[in-house]
Amino acid sequence: MCNARIPLAARRGFLRAAAAAAGATALAPAWGQVQVGPPSKLRSLVPAQQLEAAAAQQYAQMLAQARAQGALAPDDHPQLRRLRAIARQLIPHALPWNERARQWRWEVNLIGSRQINAFCMPGGKIAFFTGILDQLRLADDEAAMVMGHEMAHALREHARERIAKTQATGLGLSLGAQLLGLGDLGRLAADLGTQLLSLKFSREDEVEADLVGLELAARGAYDPRASVTLWQKMAAASGNNGLEFLSTHPSGPNRIRELEANIPKVEALYEQARRAG
Repeated sequence: MCNARIPLAARRGFLRAAAAAAGATALAPAWGQVQVGPPSKLRSLVPAQQLEAAAAQQYAQMLAQARAQGALAPDDHPQLRRLRAIARQLIPHALPWNERARQWRWEVNLIGSRQINAFCMPGGKIAFFTGILDQLRLADDEAAMVMGHEMAHALREHARERIAKTQATGLGLSLGAQLLGLGDLGRLAADLGTQLLSLKFSREDEVEADLVGLELAARGAYDPRASVTLWQKMAAASGNNGLEFLSTHPSGPNRIRELEANIPKVEALYEQARRAG
């Protein structure tokens, strides 16, 4: 069992490639082929460094519990190796969407659970549950769409924005440890960290994550048309027990139509990446 991270060589490759991609402009919407608005200014109410530190602590605690239960996949697990290979393709294209990603210590881990779920916490802490891979029988292109979508939530700092809005309106959120199926994680020292896995993003957040994730995956040489088959599978599985992903990422025909409308914007990126090998 391990708490493995993206290798140093991969992180160096991420910095080189992302820095080159960011050279033309510092603004993500101008760099991207998909069109999303500027990040919300509300997020400045929540210190990014504090939130990322809380996320790292919560992520480590979650992995420790998974390891203790024999649910954390080892380095040589085929599905984990597959996920990390996808991450190596996507991470180099993250920096233009968020300058803070230069400092992130990306991690990818796999937890044995029938739940259909995946997430990327602030600071690049990615986790997949085996259920989303096995029950939906995701092809690599579809798994890349899930990962790109979750990475986009972190890059666009949707959690930071949601927490700022929650604090501004005086509402409280709890961790909701049952989401993980791993028992009571307890409260962390940093109150912000206890909110991360119970956040529900807005429709606007979900659209942004879909589009930014679509572009990340296309630049990583994953077929953007897989975004449609992914959400078709999600919709078909929506009646199954344990489909936690749809509790925070509702599916529907509008979502698929939006993706279909944006696929032509990134097809050239995909073809270029695919030819480059």
